[in-house]
Amino acid sequence: MNDMRIIERGTLVNDIKISAKGVQVYYADNHAIKDVDVEIEDKTVTAFIGPSGCGKSTFLRCLNRMNDTIDICRVEGHIAIDGQDIYDPQVDPVQLRAKVGMVFQKPNPFPKSIYDNIAYGPRIHGLARNKAELDEIVEKSLRRGAIWDEVKDRLDAPGTSLSGGQQQRLCIARAVATEPEVLLMDEPCSALDPIATSQVEELIDELRQSFSVVIVTHSMQQAARVSQKTAFFHLGNLVEYGETGKIFTNPEDSRTESYITGRIG
Repeated sequence: MNDMRIIERGTLVNDIKISAKGVQVYYADNHAIKDVDVEIEDKTVTAFIGPSGCGKSTFLRCLNRMNDTIDICRVEGHIAIDGQDIYDPQVDPVQLRAKVGMVFQKPNPFPKSIYDNIAYGPRIHGLARNKAELDEIVEKSLRRGAIWDEVKDRLDAPGTSLSGGQQQRLCIARAVATEPEVLLMDEPCSALDPIATSQVEELIDELRQSFSVVIVTHSMQQAARVSQKTAFFHLGNLVEYGETGKIFTNPEDSRTESYITGRIG
């Protein structure tokens, strides 16, 4: 199937990967996300920005049903990936999370070897028939995580022995090892120094060739550097969504402009 579709103005845009309509999220009586509609394109980096507590991470966690793990959380509305409702009772959340990888704010390698950190997902999902295939997946994933050259001679070392920036790239490699179609990143650089941040940002740009990437970031500069589309959240509402360049230079909503210029947030 062709990855692109042509819209009336003759421009090429990517196919829609994720479609959300009327999404509401409640934590007990707290209405955290209010009536969010958004379409996220394939092979694109989409940034979610907004002040702390505005709902951007909560909405991100809806996209792989991570909120299912919170007893008091209730999600309403419709979220589909490739047209399939991910909240359909037939959908197995474990299988969904193989398709929708996630990288967290703080690097969280498993207390295992570098090799086993990567091999864990492919093993439990039966993606390799033998050791040679598993070795191939591990190498490919570490290359995709831009960390192979740094660790190829010490794959038996613990993942926790790596530096913070290396651990985060290991976690990205682990997330892509199950061949997901979507990669969610919740402030993946906030615990990293500027050099490690730069390495991860370069990696995000490369990963866009293969995945739909959605990144929550508190850094507007980072959103401007890595994303093609930006969504601005405020008080649980999706205020504005569009091309990153336009959101930052010519926003339509006064609340977006106030946030970009530092008057709110």
